[in-house]
Amino acid sequence: MSQTRRLAAILAADVVGYSRLMGLDEAGTVDALREHRAAADPIIAEHGGRIVKTTGDGVLIEFGSVVGAVECALGLQRLAAERNAGTPAERRMEWRIGVHLGDVLIEGDDILGDGVNIAARLEGIAEPSGICISEDAFRQVRGKVEAEFADLGEQSLKNIVRPLRIYRVSPPNRQAVAAPAALQLPDKPSIAVLPFANMSGDPEQEYFADGMVEEIITALSRIRWLFVIARNSSFTYKQQSVDARQVGRELGVRYLLEGSVRKAGGRVRITAQLIDAETGAHLWAERFDGSLEDVFELQDQVAISVAGVIEPALQAAEIRRSAQRPTIDLTAYDLYLRALPHSISLEKDRIALALDLLRRAIDRDPQYGPALALIAQCHFRLDNGGWADDREANRRRGIDLARQAIRSAPDDPVVLASTAIVLGYFEEDINAAIGLVDGSLTLNPSFAQGWAWSGVLRNWLGRPDLALEHFETFLRLSPRERFSMQSAKGISLFFLHRFDEAAAEFLAVMERHPNNVLGHRFLAACYAHMGRLDDARGVVARLRTLTSDVLDSGVRYRNPEYRELFLSGLRLAAGQTT
Repeated sequence: MSQTRRLAAILAADVVGYSRLMGLDEAGTVDALREHRAAADPIIAEHGGRIVKTTGDGVLIEFGSVVGAVECALGLQRLAAERNAGTPAERRMEWRIGVHLGDVLIEGDDILGDGVNIAARLEGIAEPSGICISEDAFRQVRGKVEAEFADLGEQSLKNIVRPLRIYRVSPPNRQAVAAPAALQLPDKPSIAVLPFANMSGDPEQEYFADGMVEEIITALSRIRWLFVIARNSSFTYKQQSVDARQVGRELGVRYLLEGSVRKAGGRVRITAQLIDAETGAHLWAERFDGSLEDVFELQDQVAISVAGVIEPALQAAEIRRSAQRPTIDLTAYDLYLRALPHSISLEKDRIALALDLLRRAIDRDPQYGPALALIAQCHFRLDNGGWADDREANRRRGIDLARQAIRSAPDDPVVLASTAIVLGYFEEDINAAIGLVDGSLTLNPSFAQGWAWSGVLRNWLGRPDLALEHFETFLRLSPRERFSMQSAKGISLFFLHRFDEAAAEFLAVMERHPNNVLGHRFLAACYAHMGRLDDARGVVARLRTLTSDVLDSGVRYRNPEYRELFLSGLRLAAGQTT
């Protein structure tokens, strides 16, 4: 099929809360949508629109004129307001609309390309009964359409490479309604868990949906760096059609978690979405399936899973937010966030950058436990990478900072787990280190990274079997981070004499991180024990380009048998007999 391109105005629209409406009255919602579309057709035709496609509750319309597209959008919202008059709030069919002017790819009767994608993303961030347009569209309609335009600034849209300036469009001379004063956001990240919608059509399942939300609130409350709104405030929005940005302003939170519960037979499906309450953008979404045989166990499992996945998702969002702040306005928390992605790097220069940022954070707040714990970890990574100029001084500094972090934040799960890995690495009492990480997981069982570090410590203790179990728990809580545990999992497999599987893990690690010193050491030892001496020596040759410290003392591996298994393989690969 031949393809051509042209400039077009694209209007994308969909119904707010369509799934919820279907759950309340499936047949009635389908009829209402059909009638609404029939009433909208004359408005679309009047403004020169061509319906390209309809998708469930959505519609994509092409116009030859941006003025026609925006005037049509205003007309469609007037139509919706008229049809919703007298309808209960929970039954109203409200539309979100996005309009963009851009290049589109023509394929038969369909249109494709970034122009279409941007219109769809603009629709996604519009408020219920609202219209958002791009700057390209705004330039064409300014002064030509009777409407009010509000500049929303540049915003990042999902899967769109560059931020776009967005404008909100509303009818002219609309009666202004004083909005309630927005609550000031707390100093730390804040979230409200809204009541989950019961999509089962069974009122008796309401208790399960409410119990699910209570369990999630409890699980999130264990994350010490997160401010969580209490149940009584969240539940004031029960059975209401809400706008994320309005709720965020009213509750004074930066993030919202919403979801639904659908029961069918003895099975239940739970969906959850994390939303940025300032922009309305979706940050994360997941679904969970389970059996209703043990309701309370299922609630507990889902709550822990949701909390475990949300923690890194929120942290990533906070890192992005901090990176956008002016450098002259950085708090200790901002500096800590900026250091985080560098601190986990396997590159010397990035570790050095993290150290600089964390030292500045501690200068501003000497008792900031998470920053103290993270800078202690950076010293451990310097040693692990063979980059410490004075290994003994670096070791003492790491231990001192870890102990200072524990004194500053003795009940912070992140601090306890972070310092456990440092103290365990630097030859301190391994059982004491494991006591710290176990205490962290008691405080917050959904702390995914805590399970990962617990597995690493079990490897050092000489329990690779238990380490693999803890890595599996980590992956259940944070399934998108499977690559981060490949090296540690490879070590467990190595100690269990599963050299083929271990080598595969280390090869995958070095594909992503070619400068991983530890991965090179273990891969060389794997090959040596497999009898692949030429391959082992080739790995050692690459290792010599990364560090002058080819051999490893292996002291952190407390089990003598496992330590000798590692060191003998490494010596053999390096051509040493003793």
